[in-house]
Amino acid sequence: MVKFHDIDLKIENDIQVKKDDALIVVDMQYDFLSGGSLAVEGGNLIIDGINDLIDIFGDGIVVLSQDWHPQDHLSFASNHSGKNPGDEFSSKDGAIGPILWPDHCIQNTHGARFHENLNTKLIKKVIQKGTNPKIDSYSAFLENDKKTETGLKDYLNSNNIKKIYISGLALDYCCYNTAMDGLDFGYKTYFIIDLTRGVDLPPGNIVNSLKNMINKGINFAIKNSFNFK
Repeated sequence: MVKFHDIDLKIENDIQVKKDDALIVVDMQYDFLSGGSLAVEGGNLIIDGINDLIDIFGDGIVVLSQDWHPQDHLSFASNHSGKNPGDEFSSKDGAIGPILWPDHCIQNTHGARFHENLNTKLIKKVIQKGTNPKIDSYSAFLENDKKTETGLKDYLNSNNIKKIYISGLALDYCCYNTAMDGLDFGYKTYFIIDLTRGVDLPPGNIVNSLKNMINKGINFAIKNSFNFK
């Protein structure tokens, strides 16, 4: 067991990467890292550990997701008169919300790029999400309308992937939703708890996300769960 935010998590040990496994690294982009417009505290601290995992997956399947928003995206507080980042807001169809964000990861800007220290040489696929200005996208599988797929499921299925491991940013939004959707799509899903960080907005969101994942049947791992040769 590992205690994380006062929740006991059962940790899988002695994981050996197999050919039907995939590593999904979520949104390790400048705007979510130190100095970025939506920086997640401690985000930079997980880059080296993620690189270690990318190395052990080697020639296997490693996927990066990438927030890729247009400037007029409706998840940005700047596109709502009188609203500020962090304000609660949900569109009627649920495609935007539950809060508004600062402008971030705008297409073709520095903030949308992957951090230069992230090892992208072994990456097999980049999944861009959040490109529709009227629909946000936390999950690497589905846009927030829960109907529009990103292409990740088709890519994994084309490579006969059965098991996925999730790391990156942020724990309680994009990583959480990726894990929940991954399990719904039939993949055995592992959440690498020490290689993610959360924003905890609104307060308590990290704990709620962890409880939901436990109840859903998502597995938990840490970097040292993996069998490094």
